[in-house]
Amino acid sequence: MKCLLLVDIQNGFCPGGHLAVPGGDAVVPVANRLMAKGGYDLIVASQDWHPADHGSFASQHDGAAPFTMGTLNGQPQMLWPDHCVEGTEDAALRPDLDQSRIDTIQRKGLDRTVDSYSAFRDNDQTALTGLSDLLRARGVTRLDVCGLATDYCVKFSALDARAMLPEAHIRFIEDASRGIDPEGVRTAIDEMTQAGIAVVTSDTVLSETRV
Repeated sequence: MKCLLLVDIQNGFCPGGHLAVPGGDAVVPVANRLMAKGGYDLIVASQDWHPADHGSFASQHDGAAPFTMGTLNGQPQMLWPDHCVEGTEDAALRPDLDQSRIDTIQRKGLDRTVDSYSAFRDNDQTALTGLSDLLRARGVTRLDVCGLATDYCVKFSALDARAMLPEAHIRFIEDASRGIDPEGVRTAIDEMTQAGIAVVTSDTVLSETRV
């Protein structure tokens, strides 16, 4: 059972969005090819879905600027621009993403008191989204992860998949992902590799389905 996890391919993380990842829109055609020709049995898309007063927003901290460190619920927290607020266009999946092929949308970041990079659980690792239960119930044995952003939500989703689905083979699709900071991307890939996550390209994935 092969699953593709598309992480946060939303307007907010693409050019013109409130927390744009450089070149974030470039992942869309790659993701569409993977969905159409990658031979996946299950396709899941995660979606940041924050309340307007989410505590990770710099606007919720007096005098704080985006992209500075603060605290949230007593823990260190990167403070972000307001982004992907539930029900807004910024939170919507990219319109050019072929959503007709997506089987399940997993929303995250609904609790204003904790940030949620991973599609599997909140950053404090207490509240689960239910995605791991879904993948286990479906008997997923290979999970390919890609999307936005490599150095945050993609990395944490892949690492949590490795920890929570020990029976599955986890892969990171590099060219179907983009990151915020080049050094952060390099570090993220190193972390994933050290955790036993394979780094592949979309060509590798598509070659496996060619006859």
